[in-house]
Amino acid sequence: MNEESPTGVATATPAPATVRTTSSTSSTSSASAPSDARSPRAPWFPVLDTLRGVGAVAIVTTHCAYWAGAYEDTRTGWLLARLDVGVALFFVLSGFLLARPHLAAARAGTAAPALGTYVRHRIWRIAPLAVLTVLLAFVLLEGNHGLTTTERIAALTLTSTYVVETGFPGGLTHLWSLTTEVAFYALLPVVMVLAVGRGGRAGLRPARIAALVAAMVAISVAWFFVLPHRDAPGGTLPLGDTITGTVLAHGEPELWLPGYLAWFAGGVALAAAYELVRAERQSRALAWTRSLAVRPAVCLAVAAALMWWSASPVLGLPTLSRVTPEEHAQKTVVYLVVATLVVLTGVFTRPGLYTRLLAHPALRRLGTLSYGVFCLHLVVLHLVLTTAGWEHGEAPLHVLLPVVLAITLVAAEAAYRLVEAPAMRLARRKR
Repeated sequence: MNEESPTGVATATPAPATVRTTSSTSSTSSASAPSDARSPRAPWFPVLDTLRGVGAVAIVTTHCAYWAGAYEDTRTGWLLARLDVGVALFFVLSGFLLARPHLAAARAGTAAPALGTYVRHRIWRIAPLAVLTVLLAFVLLEGNHGLTTTERIAALTLTSTYVVETGFPGGLTHLWSLTTEVAFYALLPVVMVLAVGRGGRAGLRPARIAALVAAMVAISVAWFFVLPHRDAPGGTLPLGDTITGTVLAHGEPELWLPGYLAWFAGGVALAAAYELVRAERQSRALAWTRSLAVRPAVCLAVAAALMWWSASPVLGLPTLSRVTPEEHAQKTVVYLVVATLVVLTGVFTRPGLYTRLLAHPALRRLGTLSYGVFCLHLVVLHLVLTTAGWEHGEAPLHVLLPVVLAITLVAAEAAYRLVEAPAMRLARRKR
């Protein structure tokens, strides 16, 4: 779930007008500062590369913690369960990186990104590795050998949450979020028309964009309250494999895009704030946002405090059981604030230890590999558990997590070199 950039992915997933990245850290002092508003060079967001990696590691950690049986009724267990906030981080990044080129064009009065180019880049950025991951799960995981043709086709086309009541097959259940991301790709052109008008003719109107963002958040909160539920065994949960739970009548609507629009809306709001500052608009809200952004310690402290608070029954049990509509609403808002604050630290940057650290090439490489890490880690996790003979709750987390992460990083590096990078080159060549 990553954005297309020369260095790799961006859960801000691959964007048509891409984030310009290089391995150099010498430019980080003003990389994404609005002072470059009139520069012909594309904005550079080096910190966001690393934040993609942070999101991927959070997801790997929470999955390993579940299989290690670490979702205990302790503060640590609750926190490990809440690391599914990595999905929200990915979605906020996607909203920012995908919406910003459209908002920048509206600000400058230039043509919006071409739809054909956008679609081509999204397909070549996401599809090759996603298909490879599904095929690997079919072949390597014994539990998938008896899948029906419908289940196989649905997994390969990332439509399992729409047509299969038990969701994705084993080792692929995390792809529900990639399915949701792809749905947002399809919806983005409509969202941008609502934000800036057809062809950007409405320009950057803060009130109009704010209303759109508020509507997206409201839809997310309301979604779980209107879903038609029915009780049945064999539900598939967002963060793991099939366990007993509640299944919805057709597919798994609780995993569909409307329930997560709020997190993408956070990214759209950040993109709008960035472009409004570049346009030299003046308002208290913009001044406050930029002032907060250049104080990453404050942003991260607030985010950490919210995560600590969320490690309690207020957002639901620390398990993979389904949450109630009320718990979902609270989780949506809390994760929205946490992920938006974290991403904000990489949007408006200034010289300092935080920027230098997160713009380090080694950390940014993790962001480059983040899509591969996300896609492949659950297959690796299942293979490690099977090889070691560990059942659920038997694996020591301090052993399982490093092993899974190390193998996944090697696999992600190979996937990037052999699959992702060639696919992106082909997409650019077809331009």
